[in-house]
Amino acid sequence: MPDVYGPSWSHRFSEALFNIRLMGRRAWLALLGIGVGCAAVVALLNMGHGAAQHARLLFEGLGSELMVAELSHEGLAGGLTEPDLTGVSDLVKAAAPVVVAATRVRLKGRQVDAMVIGSREELAHVLQLRPGEGRLLSQYDGRALHVLVGNQLAAQLGARSGDRLQMGQYVFDVIGVMARTGDNPLLPVMLDQAVLMPLSGIRRLVPAPEVGLVLARGRDSQSLALAAEHLGAHLRAQLPHHDITVRLPIQLLEGMAGQSRMLAWLLSGFAGIALLLGGVGVMNVMLMSVGERRREIGLRLALGARARDIGWSFLLEALLLSCTGAVCGAVAGILAGWLFAWLSGWPPSIAPASVPSGIASSLFAGLAAGLYPALGAARLLPVEALHED
Repeated sequence: MPDVYGPSWSHRFSEALFNIRLMGRRAWLALLGIGVGCAAVVALLNMGHGAAQHARLLFEGLGSELMVAELSHEGLAGGLTEPDLTGVSDLVKAAAPVVVAATRVRLKGRQVDAMVIGSREELAHVLQLRPGEGRLLSQYDGRALHVLVGNQLAAQLGARSGDRLQMGQYVFDVIGVMARTGDNPLLPVMLDQAVLMPLSGIRRLVPAPEVGLVLARGRDSQSLALAAEHLGAHLRAQLPHHDITVRLPIQLLEGMAGQSRMLAWLLSGFAGIALLLGGVGVMNVMLMSVGERRREIGLRLALGARARDIGWSFLLEALLLSCTGAVCGAVAGILAGWLFAWLSGWPPSIAPASVPSGIASSLFAGLAAGLYPALGAARLLPVEALHED
């Protein structure tokens, strides 16, 4: 037969709620401790999830088949040394040498300091450039004073296709405005804020230009590492007096992933400390409650209450405090994670496991913290509990 002796569960919950209300400020402090711990766990998981989403989008933005070969001359620059990139490898779809220089651009009374990129028409295939207005550079623009202007730089200057802008002692014809490309950490220049011109035309701005980069695009991401080896070997054979380093997007992302993991462990430590402090707060409140209600406990035991009834009464109070703090903390954690993602420019997203993990860990901390005071109250003897010093 089921044991029907003792208070019902509804009575136990209502009694626990009544006792929590009597705690006053102490209950709010316990709620705050658990809430902060839960918010830290939820926010941490959401930040990690947002970082992973951002890395995925960044990888797509970088171009998973992009390779960047950096060329550094061991001695003094001796002028424009353009490597022959024909027949690099079957794994390389397109490659283009790049010269970067700084200059002042003037148009219609406005002047802006900008970066100039000198390259060949293959650069459009490597970086998958698209014209927002006008057209891209072609092989027939090599000797002409033709330039492309980045999206943001064109907006600053008010430049349009057909305008003529001045750089140095020359006036160049704007044959097009590039569509927005976004920032690419692999490139030393933001294309949206740069001017693109034929490689031969860079001599008009720089007396002795030096090719510092070779940008290439592989056939596919699976064979990219092998393509990078072929590209590096091809360039070293042609440029024996240069130090050549080939960088890939995956290398950059691996570094970012390592930093994200280290940050995640650091934040996990903070979240664990916050949960521990919240649990200590709940235990403190419950121990004080047991000390203040010794006479009540003794009287209930003398009237026939069982030890487990006393223990359940205090354990339910701890669980209710923890549950309320966990729910409030989960909401605060979601908001904190969303705000962090918004300020960082990441896509707002919620990790599916963040809320269940945060609430579960907070309830476990509250249960562990409330168990000791509940057991202490259940073990009191009526004579000891009713005795007053």
